[in-house]
Parts: sequence; structure tokens; C-alpha cells
Amino acid sequence: MKLQQLRYIVEVVNHNLNVSSTAESLYTSQPGISKQVRLLEDELGIQIFERSGKHLTKVTSAGEDIVRISRDILSRVESIKAVAGEHTHPEIGTLNIATTHTQVRYALPHVVQGFTHRYPKVSLHMHQGTPAQIADAVGKGNSDFAIATEALHLYQDMIMLPCYYWNRSIVVRKDHPLATKQTITIHDLAAYSLVTYVFGFTGRSELDSAFNRSGLTPRIVFTATDADVIKTYVRLGIGVGVIASMAIDPDADHDLVAIDASHIFASSTTMIGFKKGTFLRTYMYDFMERFAPHLTRNVVDQAIALKNAAEINQMFESMDLPIR
Repeated sequence: MKLQQLRYIVEVVNHNLNVSSTAESLYTSQPGISKQVRLLEDELGIQIFERSGKHLTKVTSAGEDIVRISRDILSRVESIKAVAGEHTHPEIGTLNIATTHTQVRYALPHVVQGFTHRYPKVSLHMHQGTPAQIADAVGKGNSDFAIATEALHLYQDMIMLPCYYWNRSIVVRKDHPLATKQTITIHDLAAYSLVTYVFGFTGRSELDSAFNRSGLTPRIVFTATDADVIKTYVRLGIGVGVIASMAIDPDADHDLVAIDASHIFASSTTMIGFKKGTFLRTYMYDFMERFAPHLTRNVVDQAIALKNAAEINQMFESMDLPIR
């Protein structure tokens, strides 16, 4: 059994059993990958993949367990390399972060600016996606950190640490009837078409929950994953926007009226997380603390030592997280 073989079967799964695509991503040949997979199956005496002719069609039950363990082994190998890098070149490395457009555009610029100034030899990469894509990127080892708010059940195999609370705002054109109202209720919102986030994205679930609690159904006419796109369609008169308050830029959005909606919708919590067993480089600890100052190295290590997410949440209950 070779590490190369384990890497091949993991990457084949990552590429939806497309061996040709896997070979292209690994800069090797399709026959070479197929041969190594066969050799591993012969050595183990079981099939990892079901086949139809020359095509892989399914991961077998045993194969699922083998792929899962292989991911853990490859992750440990990367941790060994990270330990070596920490002791030989602590200022050099790579940091991959999977998150949403709102975080990249509005919450992270100053963090990244300070981080890249402090660590000019660390290559920093931002990968934007949906909650499922974010969790998948970290689960497959393509990203080191996930920064997310929604669908936390997708991150059960990760250590998720609360960073800050955030609220929503209603955005309308200056000529909209809501622009001059002293107080806006959820019943007011129910009377208009809404433009907001795609379901399961950037706190969208709280919007749906708030309407459900009031026995109302939101009239959502347009959804997007990008707050800037949502604001564009508000400007076109498509509907009333509901977005994260942090996504309002006083200068760029001077033509819109932003109305605080924290009395209508409950706040959401942004989390930062990483795969269990990850060896955290010094610059990784530093990034977390820059993003959420209460996440000092000591606090992060305490959280890692806890048994489960419930204990981690209990640990942070007494902390006053910032609101953005």
C-alpha cells in the first residue's frame, strides 16, 4: 500500500469518479491511476469501486470506509509537513479559506490586509461558495478554514468557533414607501416583494423562520448569493432588499436607504472552523485572532481539547462577542 494509491482513490472520489478529470488534476495519466487503484484493490482483496465496463459507477460500502480513513491519513501527512514547516520556515506557507462573498467583501479586507503585511511569504487564497461547498472544501482538504453562518450541521467533523454576531438591514430606494416609515414591522415586509439571499445562504434561514413565527409567507421574487447583486436589483425596483448589515457601504450605497431590522430578525453567528486533527501553524492562529480578537491561541487550544460542539458552545456562552 502506497500513499500515492490512497491519494488516487481520494481524488477519484473528489472528482465524482471521473478518472480522466482526476488524472488531469494530478498531472498524471488515466491508465496510471486505474492501474494503481486496481493494485490497491488486489492487495486488499476487495473492491473499492463498482464498475460498468471501464467506468467507475459507485463507491462500495467497504470503499467508503477506506476512502474516509485515507482522507484522515493524507490529512495527517499534511500535518507532518506543517510541523516541519513550522520549525524550518515559520514565515512561509499557504492558507486556504472557504467562505461566502459577504465575508470576503465586507468582513475580511482589513484582516487580510494586516495578515499579508505581517506574513508576506504566506500565500493566502479565498474560495467563495455555498455552505455545502465551504464544508466540502475543508472536508476534502482543499481549504484550511471555513468561515460560515448557515447549515452548521455540515460541519460536524470540524471544530467551529464563534466569531461575532451580525444583524440584518432592509434596503430600499429613496422613493420607496418604506423609506420614510418610522418603524417597520414584519407585516410591512410581507406586503412587498423581497430580494434576498439564496436559501441556506448567509443567514437566510432566519428570515424564513421570522416569517413562519408570524404566520406569514415572504414574497421572495429574486435571490442571489452576493449582497452587491441584491442591492443592484433593489436599485432596479425589483423589490425590498434584506441583507447583512455589514454589507452596507455608506459611500457606495448612498442612493439607498438602509433600515435596521434587528427587531424583526434574530442575530446570526459567524463561525470559523477547521478539521479536527489539523496542525495549526502560528500564522493560522494569528489569522483567527485578527478575525476574532477573543480567539487567542490559548482559547483556541482550550476549545480543541473539548469533547464536542456542545462543550465548545458552552465555553463561549460567557463571552461577549462583538456585533457587526
